[in-house]
Amino acid sequence: PFMTFLLFLGIAWGFMWGIEKNKNSGIGVALLLAFTFFMGLMLSRILQVALGFSNGGTLIAMAAGGTGAIFFALAGVAATTKRDLSGLGKFLFAGLILVFVAILANIFFQIPALSLAISAICVVLFSAYILFDINRIVQGGETNYVSATLAVYLDIYNVFVSLLHLLMAFSGERD
Repeated sequence: PFMTFLLFLGIAWGFMWGIEKNKNSGIGVALLLAFTFFMGLMLSRILQVALGFSNGGTLIAMAAGGTGAIFFALAGVAATTKRDLSGLGKFLFAGLILVFVAILANIFFQIPALSLAISAICVVLFSAYILFDINRIVQGGETNYVSATLAVYLDIYNVFVSLLHLLMAFSGERD
């Protein structure tokens, strides 16, 4: 699992680096599309596990609905607030580093409660990132559509995966 995790991270970071380096050209768009395909392949493995539960389809629908509700509520707040939320960036990045360290630690220690705590923190963290990123786009802090798309895509993806993990842990019914 550790080598798979490192391979996944390496490919994902490689895509993100390539997207940001080429964000002003058609190559950036092509890389963004390839990245979403790659992340879709990763998501398909998670969805396959969820569908192994007798109520797997319901869990996926609940995670999708919850993600949609979180996104639309926070995007609405971010788009209508008069405040500049760019000051959140440093705190969110620090939270991201802490989550990454916790994930690495849990790869070695395999503590189920830590895994659930990480997912709960990720729901909150990436929800805050939705608020931050949408506000940055609306306020004009991010004007490149490729970078904006990448940021919002990652926010939504991570909220969905984290919500699904929590729902599988607490509401999943095994046959």
